Amino acid sequence: MNVLYTTEALATGGGRDGHVAVAGTDLAFDLAVPTSMGGSGNGANPEQLFAAGFAACFHSALQLVARQRKVSVDGSSVAGRVSIGATDGGGFGLAVELEVSLPGVDKEVAQEIAEEAHQVCPYSNATRGNIDVTVTVGNN
Repeated sequence: MNVLYTTEALATGGGRDGHVAVAGTDLAFDLAVPTSMGGSGNGANPEQLFAAGFAACFHSALQLVARQRKVSVDGSSVAGRVSIGATDGGGFGLAVELEVSLPGVDKEVAQEIAEEAHQVCPYSNATRGNIDVTVTVGNN
């Protein structure tokens, strides 16, 4: 791989109830276990960060594919949902749902663009075969 960019984050304290800071930025905040998992919910959690990162990265891939196809995707968006749950093996696993909105784009074309973006997106490539990722195209 020809590395184009590297970033670093440092997690301290109690893991999911700790603190995280991204090197070289003002991005720093407390973490908290969600209330549905027995925590206080008074902070961000890794699943929220993963959902935000995946949605933003996929949106960028979507825009790249649309530009290559010369399709305007003004007003487009990607909603990312990340779920965590117990696996049969005693550990935990993730699942991702990405809902794509491409207003004004034909539903079939929008679906093709979303599927191509899923082949281009680094998050999609990193998770392929590891976690369930569902990509849907909402009402356009």
